[in-house]
Amino acid sequence: HVQLVESGGGSVQAGGSLRLSCLASGFTLSNRCMGWFRQGPGKERDWVASIYIGDGQTNLGDSVKGRFTMTLDTAEQTVHLLMNNLKPEDSAMYYCAAVRSRYVCRDNPSTGEFTYWGQGTQVTVS
Repeated sequence: HVQLVESGGGSVQAGGSLRLSCLASGFTLSNRCMGWFRQGPGKERDWVASIYIGDGQTNLGDSVKGRFTMTLDTAEQTVHLLMNNLKPEDSAMYYCAAVRSRYVCRDNPSTGEFTYWGQGTQVTVS
């Protein structure tokens, strides 16, 4: 069955870095849009970044541009979110999501446009 498993979260000081990973199983990554969302306590789940596997094009939210990078390891069925210069406002549960669509890989997609979700990994920046 389809499964997305996030890892790499943790607690860091402001200015530090973390690399989140999302391992996909049960389907191949080809022609998929893979996204990262985050949700703070009492807040909505917001889009952070996306990558379209077909051509590698990435989209990043304005609040993370210049600090976060999304990359792909096709052989390992894994996407990564490298987060540099972390700020306290980056603290949230980070979720990986997937959908078989090129259209969804654009700025500000909604959560409802993604089909599969992971359980999340917590990032805390102090």
